[in-house]
Amino acid sequence: MVIKPTGLNISYEEKKQSQINGLAVFVFLILVIISSAAAVWMAIERINVVWIILELLVLNIIGLYVLLAFKVAEQWEKSIHLRLGRFVGLKGPGPFWIIPIVDTLPAWIDHRVMVTSFTAERTLTKDTVPVDVDAVLFWVVWDAEKAALEVENYRAAISWAAQTALREIIGQMELADILVGRARMDEELQHIIDDRTTPWGITVQSVEIRDVVIPAGLEDAMSRQAQAERERQARVILGESEEQIADSFAKAAESYRNNPTALHLRAMNMLFEGLKEKGAMVIVPSSAVDTMNLGGLMGMTAMTDMAQRLTNPDEGDSVDE
Repeated sequence: MVIKPTGLNISYEEKKQSQINGLAVFVFLILVIISSAAAVWMAIERINVVWIILELLVLNIIGLYVLLAFKVAEQWEKSIHLRLGRFVGLKGPGPFWIIPIVDTLPAWIDHRVMVTSFTAERTLTKDTVPVDVDAVLFWVVWDAEKAALEVENYRAAISWAAQTALREIIGQMELADILVGRARMDEELQHIIDDRTTPWGITVQSVEIRDVVIPAGLEDAMSRQAQAERERQARVILGESEEQIADSFAKAAESYRNNPTALHLRAMNMLFEGLKEKGAMVIVPSSAVDTMNLGGLMGMTAMTDMAQRLTNPDEGDSVDE
């Protein structure tokens, strides 16, 4: 089991805490410049030093307050507002003010759709086959208060919940069902994970199985099994074809049994088709010759051809040449 620590809540919070609003910095710098310029002018005008110090303190304190108290939340996020450790409310999106030292912003909740990849390595299926399954989880925070107050690190928690649910589903399914029933597996995973994350203010939009890896030996065995199954189907189809052909021949034999003339005509047609090709040789069983009187027919054909050659010897010689 592998957890990818990218994008954890703690790193996101540290990044937000370390960011200082650009507008607040600008106002602070302007006030510092104004206070410094005013102090120089008051010194040139020989104004009392007490007033100069007071002016510097007031403007710099105002600038420092703006720097520490002015915050801006992005359109897709909300901030958890605590005052002396107690939850006050949610801030954002947009600009807002806090009381420095008294107020804190411990969490910034992102309301965009988040993507978390998770895996289950060498997990046994119901028929005791170890598989590696890789999946992707799409989820969104719908209640920022619950996500911040009900669970310590909701990003890590949803990652662990997804992995345990994936292992649970794999243990309840056979390998064949996992390979061909990914849609049903996705729906069951989404239902299980969503039930676990709903108390945290998180809803699961979808779960997608990306890849299922099985051992190499088992993959080779399954390939041979599929090949053998295809060969079996091919032989079954060939046998059915032979059976249909045999039925057709049986029906034809019934038709020819009481009609010898049709049988002779069919035999002559077969001989004609075979002799049309140049240099073709047709082998006819002796039983067929006797039954269909082909011997007499071929003899008469040969005698007719010989008579034509004797009647027109010149034509025959030209043909022989």
